[in-house]
Amino acid sequence: MTGIELRKRVLTVEEIFHEGGPVAAEPPKRAAALSVIRNPFAGRYHEDIAFFMEVLNPLGIDMAERLVAALGGDPKAIQGYGKGAIVGQAGELEHGALWHVPGGYAMRAVLGDAKAIVPSTKKVGGPGTRLDIPVTHINASYVRSHFDAMEVGLADGPRADELVLALVMTTGARVHARVGGLKASDIKGEDGLR
Repeated sequence: MTGIELRKRVLTVEEIFHEGGPVAAEPPKRAAALSVIRNPFAGRYHEDIAFFMEVLNPLGIDMAERLVAALGGDPKAIQGYGKGAIVGQAGELEHGALWHVPGGYAMRAVLGDAKAIVPSTKKVGGPGTRLDIPVTHINASYVRSHFDAMEVGLADGPRADELVLALVMTTGARVHARVGGLKASDIKGEDGLR
């Protein structure tokens, strides 16, 4: 990946059998892919940073493909997604915003025809900072059963001049989802909302 200094990558998969209720016949999974890269803008203000989104595109595709593989290899099995970034303390929040386009479009490209906006979050912090990545259904943001989050972070990152970039995918709703609302089976798929 030209133009990216990658220090570390992490892939985590959770399989949720139950949360106090009955054991799921098919336990949903959540997975997070994290990449720790050097922040080329750390240390001082740079007016022109938007070009770096293009540089990040191959990393986004690689991470999205790794997530699908970790969740069984079938893009059609993925039902939820989200993204986020943790910016080291010598950077600024806007550097995390550079991940919006390459992270989101990478997941959409790998998953095919996902319609919903990819929810995201970002913050500035030091090593050990945790981030809750919001998750929604890939085709309809109003599917309440898929409102979820996955906490991510690393003990040794981000260092002051680094970015931790994260993608999250899930294979289903919350394990005991039962608060009503639009069902995944009722998605119209017209606008990414319903």
